[in-house]
Amino acid sequence: MAAIDCGTNSIRLLVADLPGPDDPPGAPLVDLIRQMEIVRLGQGVDRTGRLAPEAIERTRTALVGYAERIESLGVDRVRMCATSASRDASNADDFRAMVLDTLGVAPEVVTGVEEARLSFTGAVRGLPADARPPYLVVDIGGGSTEFVVGGTEVESAVSVDIGCVRMTERHLHGDPPSADQVAAAEADIAEAVDRALTVVPGREAATLVGLAGSVTTVVGIARELPEYDPARIHHARVSYDAVAKVTADLLARSAAQRMEIPVMHPGRADVIGAGALVLRIIMERAGMTSVVASEHDILDGIAWSLA
Repeated sequence: MAAIDCGTNSIRLLVADLPGPDDPPGAPLVDLIRQMEIVRLGQGVDRTGRLAPEAIERTRTALVGYAERIESLGVDRVRMCATSASRDASNADDFRAMVLDTLGVAPEVVTGVEEARLSFTGAVRGLPADARPPYLVVDIGGGSTEFVVGGTEVESAVSVDIGCVRMTERHLHGDPPSADQVAAAEADIAEAVDRALTVVPGREAATLVGLAGSVTTVVGIARELPEYDPARIHHARVSYDAVAKVTADLLARSAAQRMEIPVMHPGRADVIGAGALVLRIIMERAGMTSVVASEHDILDGIAWSLA
């Protein structure tokens, strides 16, 4: 099967074999391909309410390559979920038509709550023993952040519009951003996080699990990795103090200086400061002293939904 997650900043592909009837309970997916392209589909959506033509074209180009890989591997089932940017856009029909023409299946524009549930499903399978339930799972995307609380199943979920691209475009205009710009972003993020935590009981959770590129990049930096290494980032735990230190450093750097960090993806350098800020403020407002990073997220949840 193939799962595609099209978010505000990136589009990702997972081709995997699902467990068969003879596999033991709890058997994992068997990955064949994991691939990511930064396409910035949500470019300008917060300001214009529309998907930019050049952003749709970047996404189409990535999908052409994905479609070729899917066909070459003889995939049986494909599910593509599109999230925050395509929910917000007034010209979402143009995007849908492009995907159908390129991939042969229509994208499902999932709600924020469904996005949260898929993220939770992907994230909590196979967590280490020291990650005790109940979990607060946060998926910090480009346009939105999902908050989900649960143990073996989802108990409550909410999505709020504080993604790394949206917060950068709304507040962090300097390179590096000014103190006033950072303060405005902090206030916006804190208000949204507090609102989310009135819907989901995140302050009562035992473990914070962080998903998506902002979290995994911050963890890679905190661990001082010489390159981005998913195996060393997956299920790594870092403290609040480490997150706060990385966040301050990122916000003090220009995008060009962030590019010098070994784990930095070129398509993330201009928005990682906002993503780190979202993570830091979530930890503060929820009272979390550490975060466990997961490389498994909504993409894996989409895959398991095909089981």
